[in-house]
Amino acid sequence: MVKLSEHTSGDATRILYLGNSGAGKTGSLVSLVEAGYNLRILDMDNGVGILKQYILNQCPERIGQVDVETRRDVYEMGLQGPRVKGKPKAYVEAMQLLDKWSDDSHPAEWDRKTIFVLDSLSALGRACFEYVKSMNPSVREPRQWYNTAQDMIQSNIANMTGAGFNPHVIVCTHVRYEEDLGKAFANAIGKALGPVLPRYFNNMVLAETVGAGKMAKRIIKTVTTGTIDLKNENPFKVAAELPLETGMATLFKSLQS
Repeated sequence: MVKLSEHTSGDATRILYLGNSGAGKTGSLVSLVEAGYNLRILDMDNGVGILKQYILNQCPERIGQVDVETRRDVYEMGLQGPRVKGKPKAYVEAMQLLDKWSDDSHPAEWDRKTIFVLDSLSALGRACFEYVKSMNPSVREPRQWYNTAQDMIQSNIANMTGAGFNPHVIVCTHVRYEEDLGKAFANAIGKALGPVLPRYFNNMVLAETVGAGKMAKRIIKTVTTGTIDLKNENPFKVAAELPLETGMATLFKSLQS
């Protein structure tokens, strides 16, 4: 038995970071680099170029603090639409990297000055679906592909947010709007997983643009909105809205305090 006064939920910070494409999620990670963290990015979107430009503009001396491994299947046009060219391999290689990084280190053993970033869960889910489909192409009910892929992605998230995974974790993903429910959820693969994912994270935040034209500004929201349930594990210190440019570093500082 542990008294509540002595209980901790773990020293590592786990964040599910939502936002529409172009909301600025990837670029906003620059503030964590400036704060001294090392980033290890599993890039499934091939979209880290904007982060490189921000670092070169704001803190070029820190460019060496970021390692990136990009894994993405190549698509070609088929008679029934785009299809993976050759055998899907992005998901398998991503899982291999989660076990052993390209420098032969083990991500689960990285220190607390390191943040593992998955960018994005949406793309990892698609890669997983393509892998599952290739392993059982003759299935009669496509829902079996989705169910299997969802189970695999959920297991991956459970692993990287569990006690055995030492570094901090940021999982970036897009937003999936369910009009019939009037709610929005994290996008992964299919509909069923979105409402389940938040149970693995004590922090769920949203990058969003508010206003328009000259009045538009990008922010990180940390508390529930009308359409999406957000949360953070230090609500008495974390502001409801943070500027995108510095928000992630501020959020980490508050959560780590």
